[in-house]
Amino acid sequence: MKKFDRKLILEDGSEYYGYGFGCMEDRITEIVFHTSPVGYQEIVSDPSYTYQTVVMAYPLIGNYGIVEEDFETEIPTIGGLAVRDYNDTPSNFGSKYTLSELMKKYHIPGIHGIDTRKLVRSIRDLGSRKVLMTDMETTLQEGLDRLKGYEIPKDAVSVVSRKESRQYFIPNAAYHVAAIDCGMKHNIVRSLNRKRCNVTVLPWNVSLREIEGIKPDGIFLSNGPGDPADAEPVIQLVRDLRGRYPMFGICLGHQIISLAYGAETYKLKFGHRGGNHPVKNLSTGKIEITSQNHSYAVDADSIANTGLEATHINLLDQTVEGAACREDKVFCVQYHPESAPGPQDSEYLFDRFIEMMEAAKDGKKN
Repeated sequence: MKKFDRKLILEDGSEYYGYGFGCMEDRITEIVFHTSPVGYQEIVSDPSYTYQTVVMAYPLIGNYGIVEEDFETEIPTIGGLAVRDYNDTPSNFGSKYTLSELMKKYHIPGIHGIDTRKLVRSIRDLGSRKVLMTDMETTLQEGLDRLKGYEIPKDAVSVVSRKESRQYFIPNAAYHVAAIDCGMKHNIVRSLNRKRCNVTVLPWNVSLREIEGIKPDGIFLSNGPGDPADAEPVIQLVRDLRGRYPMFGICLGHQIISLAYGAETYKLKFGHRGGNHPVKNLSTGKIEITSQNHSYAVDADSIANTGLEATHINLLDQTVEGAACREDKVFCVQYHPESAPGPQDSEYLFDRFIEMMEAAKDGKKN
């Protein structure tokens, strides 16, 4: 049997032994888990996982390789990946290279062969916490000392947001959306383009004047990593823009919009990360199966008297999954209607955004 060469050391003193793949650098991150059986490429390339090591609950990872068209960002920034069974010989006609080759290219450390079932249960019981991915020569005490002395950076949004604006224009577009990039996934742009929207993606610290200058029909607030309270420039931007343009937010964008209206957010014990979370639409009573990836949630009690109303709830733990201010033409959801791979129950939200922009354009004509 091959000798273990890498391990995880967690703050509670537990160790998980395995084999390295991808980059072999030591890395301290926050450890979280994801329950989707497919979509590891989209997870690895999702900017929302900056400074996080993701434990994949599904055991077999790497078996369909890496497909160029499926990236969610140009430069992946995930902190690390931990899996049970890693397959380095993918079987997929569209695969260009292996997951390990991708992770080496972008300096992402990985470990496989560990007991991911035990580790997921540990995260559920004790919560997300700091973890060190290192080699077998690192002693437990040395690892604990390094963990104790390290603080997870709070600059995640500024790290992953683009530094310059970029246009994603299509022929015969009917609308123009200004999208604030807090760690935006490519499939959001694809989804808006499919709905006949030109999209101008802007940095997280874009000025109000710059947005006014491009004359958008609507404003979009993207997903992204970290504590929403750390994105103060975007929170203030929402305060300045609300009521002036139709506005739609997803995930971190939902939290930022809520904070801008005066609600509060808090950190969940181990977050929501998976592709099968049931969410109830409070206006229709319908249940949507959703894709989720977030550590923070909006405090339900804090929404009162803010101008927002809760529109969706998570049926697993009753957390707020959507909010809206009808007067200001603002709405937002905690989950991912653009998720790829699926589910696609919530794609109608993009249609709602289109309807709001169309109504606003008709209002200007009248």
